[in-house]
Amino acid sequence: MYKNILIPVTFGEACDVTTAKAVAAKLSADGAKTTLLHAVEPMPSYVDAQIPAEIVQRHREEAEKQLASMAAEVPGAETALVDGAPGRNITHYAEENDVDLIVISSHRPVFSDIFLGSTAAWVVRHAQCPVHVIR
Repeated sequence: MYKNILIPVTFGEACDVTTAKAVAAKLSADGAKTTLLHAVEPMPSYVDAQIPAEIVQRHREEAEKQLASMAAEVPGAETALVDGAPGRNITHYAEENDVDLIVISSHRPVFSDIFLGSTAAWVVRHAQCPVHVIR
């Protein structure tokens, strides 16, 4: 069983957090640590320059509230909010925090992502730990 589980979260239909939490609970050892992680994708500089800082800060605070709400349903769960490309940040966070399992949702892919969504595909290819993909 796994002792340090990471559940990457997006805020939309594509992310099945309920199923991810259930899978993590079944695969976790007693006293396991579970972290819900959201990666805030960077905005292009031409967009960033047009958005007031307080709106960006409000968006970040709302993301933190949503994560906390999701984590409240998992005993002992923690949250993490990182900035940058999701795939890279998920694998980097997992390596830096000794994660031993990533449970990630995959959306229905477009033709170019034949089997997995692009973030899930990145994580599967680059993670140094097991990855459980939920579709």
